[in-house]
This record gives sequence, C-alpha cells and structure tokens, in this order.
Amino acid sequence: MRVVIRTVSEVCVTVGALIVLFVVYVLFWTGVQADDVMDDQIDRLHEQWSQEPVRPTATTGGSQSPPEPAAYTAGQPFAIMYIPRLGFTWNKPVLENTATKTLKKGLGHYAGTAQLGQRGNFAVAGHRRTYGDPFKDFPKLRRGDAVVLTDGTTWFTYRVDKGPYKTVPSDVEVIDPVPRKSGYTRPGRYLTLTTCDPEWGHSHRLIVWAHLDSTQPVEAGKPPALRR
Repeated sequence: MRVVIRTVSEVCVTVGALIVLFVVYVLFWTGVQADDVMDDQIDRLHEQWSQEPVRPTATTGGSQSPPEPAAYTAGQPFAIMYIPRLGFTWNKPVLENTATKTLKKGLGHYAGTAQLGQRGNFAVAGHRRTYGDPFKDFPKLRRGDAVVLTDGTTWFTYRVDKGPYKTVPSDVEVIDPVPRKSGYTRPGRYLTLTTCDPEWGHSHRLIVWAHLDSTQPVEAGKPPALRR
C-alpha cells in the first residue's frame, strides 16, 4: 500500500510540475519568442524599405487613396501598426493572411479585404493573449483613438468610430466592405480590428471599426498622433 501511495504521489507531483511548466511556456516563453519574431519582422521591413526605390506617396493631410500597392505576399510583412492608446512603444508588424503560423509573427491582414489606405475595408486580426499578447488591452480602445500604419512611404491615420463590439466568430459580415453593425452606410476607406474574447478564450470576438482620417508622406515626419 505504501508503494502504491508513494507511486501515485510521485505521479501527481510530476504531472503538477508539467502543468506548471506548460503554463510558464504559454504565459511567458511564447511571449518572449513572439516579441523577438515581431521585432525581426519590423527590422526586415525597415531594411526592405531602405533598399527600395522611391515610390509615389499620398498627398499630405488628405484622406484620398494613395496609389494602389502591389499584391501582398502570403505570410509576409508589409506594414507596421501603431496604436498610441495601447502605449507609445506599442508597434506591431502586419502580415498577409490570418493563418495560425502568421499570427504567431504579428497581426494578420484578412486576405480578400481592402489593401492599406484603399477604398473598402482593411481588416486585421491579432491575438488577445499568447504570442506576445498584441491585443491584450484591446478593450481600452475608444471612439476617436488613432490607429496609425505605415507601408514605408506613407503614414495612414485611421480614427476609431465604434467598438469594442462583441460578436461571435461566425459573424463574418463585420469585415465586409461596408461592415455590418459599424454604423457606416456607404462605401469608404475603413479599418476593422478583431481579436478574441474572453481574454483567455475564443468563444467570441471583439471588433473595432475606424475610418481613414488622413495620410502623409513618410518624408514629412511622424503624423501628429505619434508625436509626443
């Protein structure tokens, strides 16, 4: 009997240790790895942009569409997003598609939605928790908040109009060209951000909608929303 009790106790201790290690891996180590990967994606973009020939840019101050960019490459970064409300050091790469392996490297652009700054709905997804917790503070977003992106030639400043709005994963109309429940009634240049809810689950989605407020060339310096 003593042997049985001791064996069971040892198994319980081992299982408990494995659970603790798994939790540490999920909560900490995946975040460390993801932060390194996202920093690498951003470094790659800066290096790529520094080597590219000068491309046409949008006119300062307007919200008109810039020249249409080339098609995005699946799984590859093409822009950097900044959200001052989430912290002035918050910046994440945006990659093409929302595959699991893509979202481990940064935010994912819903393939088939509009390109950055173009007419339609530029829709982007990100993890709430794990893999760097990019959208951990998503519920803090409020009407009027700036969401700023750059593709290396142009700054795009979007302004939040509505959200966070809670819905279910099957509600795919939230990323339509004129998103359902967004309050928009006609075509425009919109941004949709999505993440999971609750914080450690995925039974629902949180949605934020924004409109393109202004654009300016990178050469003109950072847009007002990013200046301290």
